[in-house]
Amino acid sequence: REINLAAAKIAREAADEYTLKNPDKPRFVAGSVGPTNKTCSLSPEVNNPAFRNITHDELVVAYRQQIEALLKGGVDAILIETIFDSLNAKAAIFAAEEAMRVTNIKVPLMLSVTISDTGGRTLSGQTLDAFLASIQHAGIFSVGLNCSFGAAQLKPFLKQLAGRAPYYISAYPNAGLPNSLGLYDQTPEDMAVQMKEYISEGLVNIIGGCCGTTDAYIAEYEKLIEGAKPHVPVSKPDCLWLSGLELLEVKPEINFVNIGERCNVAGSRKFLKLIQEKKYDEALSIARKQVEDGALVIDMNMDDGLLDACAEMRTFLNLVASEPEIARVPVMIDSSNPDVIFTGLKCLQGKSIVNSISLKEGEDKFLQYARAIKRYGAAVVVMAFDEKGQAGTCERKIEVCSRAYRLLTEQSGFNPNDIIFDPNVLAIATGMEEHTNYAVDFIKAAGNKFYW
Repeated sequence: REINLAAAKIAREAADEYTLKNPDKPRFVAGSVGPTNKTCSLSPEVNNPAFRNITHDELVVAYRQQIEALLKGGVDAILIETIFDSLNAKAAIFAAEEAMRVTNIKVPLMLSVTISDTGGRTLSGQTLDAFLASIQHAGIFSVGLNCSFGAAQLKPFLKQLAGRAPYYISAYPNAGLPNSLGLYDQTPEDMAVQMKEYISEGLVNIIGGCCGTTDAYIAEYEKLIEGAKPHVPVSKPDCLWLSGLELLEVKPEINFVNIGERCNVAGSRKFLKLIQEKKYDEALSIARKQVEDGALVIDMNMDDGLLDACAEMRTFLNLVASEPEIARVPVMIDSSNPDVIFTGLKCLQGKSIVNSISLKEGEDKFLQYARAIKRYGAAVVVMAFDEKGQAGTCERKIEVCSRAYRLLTEQSGFNPNDIIFDPNVLAIATGMEEHTNYAVDFIKAAGNKFYW
């Protein structure tokens, strides 16, 4: 804390000194928040893939301590940089929001990712599109790329990011690629030629330098931006974005989103028995088979009276993270217990779905739960259930879902695309007269346009 506070104050004084000398060129201070040397999404032990040497909550505590110090030291923005694990980044975003609330100092939030190879993925395996889905819930000022490669090698990935991210775009690559001694041979003039392409093609708003660069490299940039037009951010997505290691765009042309339901202890006796007996390899094979058979989302439920649901959810999701062929799809965390839901959300680097919330316990609890879920970056299933009970008729389904929609969008800040309604099919073909219209009511309600 003391180091960050002192560093921010020194930078603030220096920036203000030079701004005073040249008021037409204000200097800003960004508080750098690095990725740490630990990862929430990967195990450091090859033989124990469920193990983590740090938790989401521990990261939040560490990040919040640092960010509070930076804010009190007078920074103009928080820059969460060199992101190699989106779960670490989500913990940092969570901490930044909390630090700004506690200090009552609100500044822009900037993110910068580093990719690990020419495939364009982070070290934790996500594509850039999947990463964008993971951080979609946060109030982001800019997103960009740093480190990884030199400017030339980074350009195709920057182009991809600029074409998809509805934010300002930053880039600060290395001074080329390191030589056999780990040193950087690219000169400031050579790097400037490559950075000029970023600017002339309208890819960036913010530029800088990472490994191998010095003030001599940055000094070359001023003449590059004379008369240049900054990047114009693209529009926000018009559909639901979810992600595991890869992005799932729920567009109308998909027609049907197949959710694998066999990793559910309440619905599969076989899966329950495997979890009870700690036969996780076999349990993972059930998840893997569902993805191979075309599931676009995998549902996970550990709600059983004889299980420690939080521990089992954590263990299984950590194991899933070690299996790329499963982890590539988004997860639906299915539980009636909020503790289990939040345990699951703290294990997932992608953008998941929470199943489910309802107005059963009233508006205050509904809003409290929804706001907490949003902070962890998940979409949500809303049941047509309120204080009066399950909505049976078409009119009641529309009434409850419309009310929930207004509360989520107007009081919780939820993106409308992140709201999934479950209008309740209820029992059909039972022969009981009171059940006769359930199917028709469901179909009418599901196709109704009056939720919004």
